[in-house]
Amino acid sequence: MKTFVSHCLALVVAAGLTFTSAPGALAQNLFAPRLVVNDRVITNYEFEQRVRFLTILGATGDVEKQAMDALIEDKIRFDAAEQAGLKATEEQIKEGMEEFAGRANLSAEQFAAELGKAGVAVETFRDFVHAGLIWRELMRAKFGAVARPTETAIDRAITRQTSRASIRLLLSEIIIPAPPGQEAEAQALAAEIRRNVRGEGAFAEAARTYSASSSAERGGRIDWVPLQNLPPTLGPMLLTLSPGQVSDPVKIPNAVALFQLRGRDESSAPPPEGIELEYAELFLPNDAEFAAELGRITSRADDCDDLYTVMKGATEQQLRRTTLPLAQVPQDVALELAGLDAGEVSSSALPGDTRRVLMLCARRPVSAEPIDRGRLAQALANQSISASADAYMADLRANAIIRQP
Repeated sequence: MKTFVSHCLALVVAAGLTFTSAPGALAQNLFAPRLVVNDRVITNYEFEQRVRFLTILGATGDVEKQAMDALIEDKIRFDAAEQAGLKATEEQIKEGMEEFAGRANLSAEQFAAELGKAGVAVETFRDFVHAGLIWRELMRAKFGAVARPTETAIDRAITRQTSRASIRLLLSEIIIPAPPGQEAEAQALAAEIRRNVRGEGAFAEAARTYSASSSAERGGRIDWVPLQNLPPTLGPMLLTLSPGQVSDPVKIPNAVALFQLRGRDESSAPPPEGIELEYAELFLPNDAEFAAELGRITSRADDCDDLYTVMKGATEQQLRRTTLPLAQVPQDVALELAGLDAGEVSSSALPGDTRRVLMLCARRPVSAEPIDRGRLAQALANQSISASADAYMADLRANAIIRQP
């Protein structure tokens, strides 16, 4: 966390985004009004702080516009909550700050101290958490009852899920690295992207900017994937998406993922009862020789058996082969394997100086996986609330009185 914040602060300074020497009215009075939203004032100081905060979270592009858009929506959130008679207690806000900081294995006090080293005040962190907290409470109160899926809706989703062998999804992905100690920043960045991205073009641009996946250069676009190939924890959530919609952030080992549904295709092919994966993992140094070594391996290895010939003498720690039901495969591994056919490989960077090369040995049908109705119901409800919240915010913003002071 310390290294991350210090690095981000260095980037801020190098980019000239420190505001202590800013010219004009901003330097003269940081607490002067910059914009008024429904009689709620956004000061120069709030704006400067949000720019710093987003920069620390890794935002690129027009950070000032992103900061102002976020502040406008926060003021609208507070205004809507006040009109609904909702208030967050100090205890709730403190719990929210602790929960947010806990994602980085820090206390709220430790997290605020690290932000302070980068010039971000604890009040900025508090306001960020407060706005998200009160908005979630308002959305649950406003849409929670209607978002609760009926038993029939759950049954239909189960039918879609158990028929998933005949369903293909066309997806785009953003995989945001979240090394130990940086989970909170990755989660916040993913939430910010999901809140602000609209349309396939914007998602593709965000993927090129933020994603660590090999699909980033293609704007996060991946080919058609049979639903049965994806981790079972993702199935219920992805099936609730409509084309163009973006999923909630998904935690995977050492990363946070976002998915956008671009298309869906169904056929009448009978589904298998379940899926078993056999795959090989090869761990190589992440150095200048990696690309050449990977090329040597892929040119000589057509299947997993060949890996043991090509990598003769490799230890069990360097090369291992695993067979597991799909539900038990680590989620980051399952995501990489989802788009592979037997004998194909994929590589990804791991924390430290290591790259992991995955080869799919086989994908086999096995016995049926149990359906968790509670998890499926929650996924349906969350997706419904999220869609309603996006539409509600768009309506509130369209009707807001936003003016220069």
